[in-house]
Parts: sequence; structure tokens; C-alpha cells
Amino acid sequence: MGLLDGKKALIMGVANKRSIAWGIASAFQREGCELAFTYAIERLRGNVEELVATLPNPTSVPVFPCDVSKQEEIDATYAKLGEVWGKLDILVHSIGFAPIDDLKGRFIDTTREGMRVAHDVSAYSLIAITKPAMPLFAKAGGGSVMCLSFDAVNKVVPNYNAMAVAKAGLETTTRYLAADLGPENVRVNCISAGAIKTIASSAVKGISALREAVEQKAPLRRNVTLEDIGEVAVFLASEKSRCITGATVFADNGFNLLGASWV
Repeated sequence: MGLLDGKKALIMGVANKRSIAWGIASAFQREGCELAFTYAIERLRGNVEELVATLPNPTSVPVFPCDVSKQEEIDATYAKLGEVWGKLDILVHSIGFAPIDDLKGRFIDTTREGMRVAHDVSAYSLIAITKPAMPLFAKAGGGSVMCLSFDAVNKVVPNYNAMAVAKAGLETTTRYLAADLGPENVRVNCISAGAIKTIASSAVKGISALREAVEQKAPLRRNVTLEDIGEVAVFLASEKSRCITGATVFADNGFNLLGASWV
């Protein structure tokens, strides 16, 4: 038996096979979880459907369009999911976006609009997708919500700029939602993942240098993989972590422990 047998998970944020969300989905599927996916824009639909086609019984895997900056699309997603499944056990928020010009240069040059967009899509969206999930969690007797962060919250990482502030908001949102939803047996946690080469991280200049620094200086002297993050996500989704909520779990081979900057 898998750790997630009989569980149903909605995964938001898959862009391609290198997405952290896909690493999580693969681990969930291995542990017996049923999956559903969303895609943010039409351009990504083919990527998601191509990956879904590699899963067992792909025709039974729901895939919905959902731009999390549009509440009507979020609500439509849950309406359809309710019809298909009737309940939900796990919600994965692997979503982040900031305008490219607000991810480079001096932080002081961050634009008001860039900060607004980064916060709306990357942080507020956790509230926006969790609230309409609550009736489906109730039918499952509770649930596990998780999101993805990066340790540019406690340290200054060059070229992370507006996204760093959004991730700080996301981690704070995690704690407040955990306090709010605990009485309804819904846990909310955050995974602060190490530097992984994804579409999102490729927008951050210097990510390769950071990965080299991790290999040289992290306590475990290696970079994390999609499989590593998938294992952490399985734990947070399962009953093995039933007493954990409101936590930011560092999955970075200990790099967050280092006081000196990697620069």
C-alpha cells in the first residue's frame, strides 16, 4: 500500500517535466494518489497534457484551465472538480510569477506594478485557491495544503527582488491559514526548496552560480532534485505529518543553515 492510497490531489503549477510540481505529482502517483492538474495559460496546456499522458489511466486525470489571478477561473475549476471527485484531500500550490524586469537590477528600482503582480500571483493566490477548496476538504474529513518557497526570504539573493517579497508573503500566509483552518482539520505547510533548474528559476540571473555554491558549501554537499522535493511533499500530504502545520520545511540539503552569503 502507498502512503497516499485513496487520496485525491489537485496540483497547480506544472509547466513541464522539470517543474517542481511535476516532481511532486510523480511521487504522489507512485504512492497511490489520484491526480488532477491545472494550467495557467493556453500555451502550457499541451505540456501538461503530454505529461499526463505518461501516467497510468491518463483519461481519468482531470486537467483544467486556471489562471489564479482570475477568481472566476478558480471557482470554475472547483465546480468541475466537485462534479468529478466530490472531495479533495491535497492541494499543491506551486505557483510563482513576477515581471522579468522586476527580477533583475537593483531592488530599489522594483516597480509598484511588478510588486503587485508578484504578490497577487505568488502569494495571495494561496488564499484564493484554498478558500473554495474548503467544502471539498470537508467532505474528505480534512486536508493538506502545501506551497513552494525559496530561501530568499531570510537572505538577500541577487536578482530575486520582487519575488523574494512575494515569497515572504507566501510563508506568512501559510502560517495564518494554518491557524485559521486547523480547527477544520486542514493543515497548511510550505516547502522551501533548494535551487532547482526550472522555467521559473531560469529567470533569476545567477542561479547556476548558486547551485555550484550549494555543491561546495551545503552541509550535505549536493543539490536537491525533483525527486527529493517529491518525497518531502509525500510526507506533508500523508498522515505521517498529521501533527505538522504552519511550518516552512527547508529541503535544501542544509544550505539555509549557513550564515555567510553564497555570493
